[in-house]
Amino acid sequence: MGISDRKEREKQEMRKRIIGAAMEMFVKDGYEKTSIRNIAEKIEYSPATIYLYYKDKDELFYEIQREAFDQMHEYFRVHAVSADPMQRLRELLKAYIEYGIANPDLYDLMFILRSPMKAVQEDDFWENCNGSFEFLLDTVSAAKDSLRFSDPVKAGMIIWGLGHGIIALSIRDRMKVTRLNEGEQAALVQSAIQEFMQIIQK
Repeated sequence: MGISDRKEREKQEMRKRIIGAAMEMFVKDGYEKTSIRNIAEKIEYSPATIYLYYKDKDELFYEIQREAFDQMHEYFRVHAVSADPMQRLRELLKAYIEYGIANPDLYDLMFILRSPMKAVQEDDFWENCNGSFEFLLDTVSAAKDSLRFSDPVKAGMIIWGLGHGIIALSIRDRMKVTRLNEGEQAALVQSAIQEFMQIIQK
């Protein structure tokens, strides 16, 4: 391995350390209470080292969020594959809920944790979420002849809202109000998906 290859590998390893520490602290302490200095102390480097990779805390947060959305988008691509549009839409909703419940910390960073996200405010566009949302819109558009909604954005937001609600209730332990065990809760979610799909279908 040449010197340049080794340096690149070391850079990637440092990025992973920074992102890992930052993600843990953002989730545990919140965006406002987490600082570049705190993150640097956790990985036992100086703040100047982190600034070599990220210009500020917001850019670091946005990078973590981007990676999480890339993972979720890939999960969609693997699990929502049916040739039948309505079945694919059902698979997509199921995949979204599965991903969120299986990755509660990442989901917090993606959809629940409040943060400035300057890139979104300045551009009025949430690029990180775009790939996943376009996947949803494409799937909805393919199934439009079978849906009660003619507007794919409206249909997409309704479907997204159901999935987000179930995930938020699950990862915040609010499903305990049902007094069901974990297996029964999972069965309830699957039943809810099936009935919801029947409601939105013509």
